[in-house]
Amino acid sequence: MWRVQYVSAQQLAGFRQYKYSAVDTNPLSVHVMQPMWDQIVKIVPQWVAPNLLTFSGFVVLLINYFLLSFYDWDYTASGTSPGSIPTWVWLFSAFATFCAYTLDSIDGKHARRTHCSTPLGELFDHGLDSWATSIFTLNFFSLCSRGNEQTGFLLHKMFLSLSIALLNFMVSHWEKYNTGVLFLPWGYDISQVVQIVLYLLTAATGVEIWHRPILFGYYIVDILILLIIGLSIVLSFPQTLYNIYKAYLKKTLKRDSFYDGCVPLVSPILLFTLISIWVTLSPCDILAKQTRMFFWMLGVTFSNILVRMIICQMSNTRPKVFHWFLFPLALVVYTAVTGQLGRMEPIVLALFNMFVTAAHVHYGICVVRQLSDYFNIYTFSLKKRI
Repeated sequence: MWRVQYVSAQQLAGFRQYKYSAVDTNPLSVHVMQPMWDQIVKIVPQWVAPNLLTFSGFVVLLINYFLLSFYDWDYTASGTSPGSIPTWVWLFSAFATFCAYTLDSIDGKHARRTHCSTPLGELFDHGLDSWATSIFTLNFFSLCSRGNEQTGFLLHKMFLSLSIALLNFMVSHWEKYNTGVLFLPWGYDISQVVQIVLYLLTAATGVEIWHRPILFGYYIVDILILLIIGLSIVLSFPQTLYNIYKAYLKKTLKRDSFYDGCVPLVSPILLFTLISIWVTLSPCDILAKQTRMFFWMLGVTFSNILVRMIICQMSNTRPKVFHWFLFPLALVVYTAVTGQLGRMEPIVLALFNMFVTAAHVHYGICVVRQLSDYFNIYTFSLKKRI
């Protein structure tokens, strides 16, 4: 594959000085999950590379995504034909979510256990997390179904839920970009455990459980949306601003000015602005016509923007103000909402989807290879380079 040097010499030098720092205050994580991960990691053979654990979890999650896509391409199977998704698919979804969650949680522990922690390992982990965040959410949408105002997700609720999940991830890493410390969000562990439980519950009772109220006339979907919004507005966003403010008072901020601190937010905000305009003004109602494809495009584009932010955070450099994906996206959105694409709008979405996915995968492979060469290590092996 044609190799591009995406990481600059300045950024590579910055990686040499990088030290990982994280804080986890979530009671569920500290008192329940972490002790369990400490036991599970002991099962992993010493010769297994931590990055292999990370990648394996992501692959299992992808398999789950494509499996659900086969049975429920347009997110209506759980509503219009409740038996069309077999019970074993929900059981596999619970298994896949648990595996991805577990492997993502123990890779760092295994790296420290085998004395092979590197900046590449953290970038590999968080880079895949930035993509997995959207995939976890898209898989979950198959449980709820869309289009039913009472029992399912309306499209705008699906879009809102996915956007909040991605913004939560962005805010955590923007916080680290400014403070140098990753304050692990409470919502992540809670959402993973809830998702696994609901997959198992659906396998045991059928999707009919989503079609009847469970508490004071509220459906599961209503409660989940309130939970998502509550965790974000009440916990995540205010806590991020407070942590940045504390770092400002202690004079430990990593950025010299307000402008430098806010530069990473420009591209994500523009991304969600362009996407919202497209969703709102699309002549053919593109979100309803190609729901899965549209959400996949949003997740991939977001992931590439966030990976570049993470690289800048780890190398103590400043990202570019405008991510280059935004320029072709803006052109597509303009031609779509002005009616110039006509019936070609879904086809152009598909082509743009293939373009950003290929570009993102190429970027990831090249960056991993570049850092592997720089640190003189193998990505998926603990063997030493000669």
